[in-house]
Amino acid sequence: QVQLVESGGGLVQPGGSLRLSCVASGSIFRINDMGWYRQAPGKQRELVARITSDGSTNYAGSVKGRFTASRDNAKNTVYLQMNSLKPEHTAVYYCNVRATNDFLEYSYWGQGTQVTVSS
Repeated sequence: QVQLVESGGGLVQPGGSLRLSCVASGSIFRINDMGWYRQAPGKQRELVARITSDGSTNYAGSVKGRFTASRDNAKNTVYLQMNSLKPEHTAVYYCNVRATNDFLEYSYWGQGTQVTVSS
């Protein structure tokens, strides 16, 4: 079993920054992709950013140049640096990790962390 613990969410004014963190722990043979999704009220969950085990990244078009995903493989941790935040970035942000155990790949989700951008 794999547990994901997210942190770093909160209330920030427009134009501000936040850094989200997600630590994976438990029975892990190998972590593959790590990423962040978000779900705003009344909307479906959507991809924000993903980062592969070798550091390649993929971003939603709306956050390119504004958000940066990174990871520390030694700490089983993925980060999301969010700059120049806008009210439309308000959502619950979820960490997602794809990990291999017993030769099978599983997808794990964090509990979510609220990000609110408001003056």
